Amino acid sequence: MIGIFTVALAAGAASALMFASISSGALISILLFYLASLPIMVAALGWGPLAAAIGGVGAASVLGTLFGLPYSIAFAMMVAVPGWWLGHLALLGRPVAGAAGDSAKQQPPAIEWYPVGRILLWIAAFAIVTTTAALLTLGTDTDTITGTLRRGLLKMLSAGEAQPSGDIERLVDALVIFAPLAATVISMVTLTLNLWLAGKITQTSGRLNRPWPDFRTTALPAVTLVALLAAVAVSFIGGMLALLAQIVTAALVIAYALVGFAVLHTLTLSLTNRGFWLSGIYAVVVMFGWPIVAMFALGIADAVFGLRQRYLQTRPPPLPAA
Repeated sequence: MIGIFTVALAAGAASALMFASISSGALISILLFYLASLPIMVAALGWGPLAAAIGGVGAASVLGTLFGLPYSIAFAMMVAVPGWWLGHLALLGRPVAGAAGDSAKQQPPAIEWYPVGRILLWIAAFAIVTTTAALLTLGTDTDTITGTLRRGLLKMLSAGEAQPSGDIERLVDALVIFAPLAATVISMVTLTLNLWLAGKITQTSGRLNRPWPDFRTTALPAVTLVALLAAVAVSFIGGMLALLAQIVTAALVIAYALVGFAVLHTLTLSLTNRGFWLSGIYAVVVMFGWPIVAMFALGIADAVFGLRQRYLQTRPPPLPAA
């Protein structure tokens, strides 16, 4: 218990320092800020959710004492609770019925782990909640929110100018529209990346208390597609409800894009130089951003037409071992 408490305090301290570094204004602090949930997730995956909970509560308490209650609440919503809960879900498993193994050989029962696709939905939920909460600090209606965003962006982009130019105003108008969507996308990507990094760190150290998942089988529940279509439809209504629907749409689009990468890893199994092609595709997506639309389309196509299942059915069975 002392070891868990020590790890929890270390993880909480590291996470709090990374989160608070954004106030320094240094460029590296942006990276540290987005990686702030990583220590909490490492504690959750390697030492259990209790360690993550202790670290998160301790870090939030210290930040609240030093910087005030709003800072503490922001840390809890953006870092501590997602890190603890996602780590808990990743370790959640149950014995498979009828697969208890050969009792004569005393084999352990097979474990069904919490599906990766459902973890993706939880990540989307956290991205939606944190983005919505951040917008609500600016106002409770779309006019107030967009007005506050516009004034802040104008002040930032036209620093040193008495009157902002027409080009700056047009850029600000575009940024006001895309800022909530971009915040949702960034939250989705950083939470997913942090959980993956935490898994790799704990696996490398031998502390990961579960087998590494096969990401190629990642799939979202069928109802997710219905939710996406409903969110897209509501996005055209207007008002605050439309803004919230746009945030939901952005989160689910990224979720399906991540599933698209899983589909891509499956459909390229037979390719020669597969690693080269996959690395090139990842590099293009990271450099340009917009090719993520192709991954989204691939994820949707798999959800509708079952591309992976069709492909695996056409593959020849593996050769028997000699």
